[in-house]
Amino acid sequence: MLTSSIMNPLEERMGYKFRNALLLAEALTHPSISLERKDYPFDNQRLEFLGDAVIQVVVTEHLFQMFNDFSEGQMTKLRTRIVSRMALRERAIALGLGSFLMMGRGEESSGGRERASNIADAFEAVVGAIYLDGGFEASRIFLLRQMEEVFADLASQPEEINPKGILQEKLQSIAPNAPAYELLSQTGPEHSKRFVCRVMWNGQELGRGEGLSKKEAQVAAAESALEQRPWEKRRKASTT
Repeated sequence: MLTSSIMNPLEERMGYKFRNALLLAEALTHPSISLERKDYPFDNQRLEFLGDAVIQVVVTEHLFQMFNDFSEGQMTKLRTRIVSRMALRERAIALGLGSFLMMGRGEESSGGRERASNIADAFEAVVGAIYLDGGFEASRIFLLRQMEEVFADLASQPEEINPKGILQEKLQSIAPNAPAYELLSQTGPEHSKRFVCRVMWNGQELGRGEGLSKKEAQVAAAESALEQRPWEKRRKASTT
């Protein structure tokens, strides 16, 4: 189990000191650890559930105050953009949550510390832990601090960004073929499935993504492709 000396650097990054350090330990415990240590007392799934609800409320309230002339539909789209798995993954990476996760050896050896679902879930769990430890106001302050740049970008460019549309436009400026999205897997119970998709173009895999729906996974795959731009690497290689 994590000790307070290991937790302190993370608390400094978070700007929040836990009164109950076990809550932070719970938030950083991946469920895979119980497969190897049957007596392990907890994992972060319950806190993830709670944190997700807190994030929804905080983000919704802040958007409501920021955009007083926006419709329900417009604000819903903006909220989806902010609380998507890939967006929360970026917040988790900024905090370095991956290096603090407790997980089973199998999960770790398969790249679990960098897996988007793991670190995004951990971010949600940390929010849930702060809510239980310090109340709603403490979790609101933490989230608004972590998402300060996100909200600033949103204020300057509130229009919805469509990664799939942007990717298709870029690729079809090179060749007429449109990218195709393939479902690779779906796991989990019926009420909480996780989907993994990849985007293919001219026989090349451009990116993979995961989400709580096929659409979210496709968007994440498009975002990954736009970030990595593998088609540009291929074009450069073919000209050398």
